[in-house]
Amino acid sequence: MLIKILKSKIHRAVVTDSLIDYPGSIGIDSAMMEAAGILPYELVLVADVTNGNRLETYVVPEKRGSGKISILGAAARLMEKGDIVIIMNFAYLTPDEAKGFKPKVVVIGEKNGIKETI
Repeated sequence: MLIKILKSKIHRAVVTDSLIDYPGSIGIDSAMMEAAGILPYELVLVADVTNGNRLETYVVPEKRGSGKISILGAAARLMEKGDIVIIMNFAYLTPDEAKGFKPKVVVIGEKNGIKETI
């Protein structure tokens, strides 16, 4: 049996762009992706702290060090520039693997810079 567990999250990033005319996804600064262990086109769950909306989508990389968090396509109807978001992704592990597993948490600070990784 496998269980779904939090693999990593990007905590309290600020949405920098919200673009409706795009095929869909979320753009994330490549440095944030790397720190969290999120791969291009990987599935993520995005929780909007500002308005309570949640959505699932896939990730496209933004320029490293840009601080960009871009909500793209239909998701732009749920989240907008300036919103605070938590971006989470998950992995399937056996119960034994899950016992010792600790997710990566990337805490975001000023100007969407990486404040710390836990």
